[in-house]
Amino acid sequence: MKKIVNKSLILLFSAVILVSCTKAEIKPELEDTKSKVVRDLPGDVGNTVGSGKEFETFYFNLKTGTKIDASRKLTADWDIAFTKEYNSLIVANSGTVQGTPGFGGPGKGSVVIVEKAYSQVTQAPSVSEFEANQIPSFGWDAGNGVGWFFYDLKTHIAVPVKNRTFIIKTADGKYAKLEMVSMYKGAPATVSDLNWPAPYFTFRYYFQEDGSGNLSTN
Repeated sequence: MKKIVNKSLILLFSAVILVSCTKAEIKPELEDTKSKVVRDLPGDVGNTVGSGKEFETFYFNLKTGTKIDASRKLTADWDIAFTKEYNSLIVANSGTVQGTPGFGGPGKGSVVIVEKAYSQVTQAPSVSEFEANQIPSFGWDAGNGVGWFFYDLKTHIAVPVKNRTFIIKTADGKYAKLEMVSMYKGAPATVSDLNWPAPYFTFRYYFQEDGSGNLSTN
């Protein structure tokens, strides 16, 4: 059986990862005619690494765009889970990957990373390419190229990786593409205030309901 790759984020979040924005700065335009934009989805707000309390995992359904109750963890009702410190590790719903929330359930989920801007990703990888390159989760990119954000241990700033899109195979085997934008309330463009609340996730995604690999949102 596969085992999830866990990397310690304790040092990563040694200080509260909180931010603010400057009014003069322009945030990226997220809306298009097809994608869903989720703004300020709350995680385990108020918890910190220093509390000694495990961060509560939450579950999200890409088709409905809603959180799913933890009691349905071992079902195909959710597609991605937000786990670990500050809910920053995002995990696909797979029943076969040991150590993941969906292990033992019916989920068929996995992830492939595409090094392209979200709007430029128009097609899911082939079945063979997906199987060859799939990963179970993505979080902090510590230089391994498999995360959605970089983190500076000196400034305690988490910055999403640009031009990196995540192709999600959902719990029922369909496809979606996803771009993570921010884990801070209001999706600020600049870090300057360490008292800004987190984790609040902003992201956009496109779920292809017809089961094909067509992910064009243009």
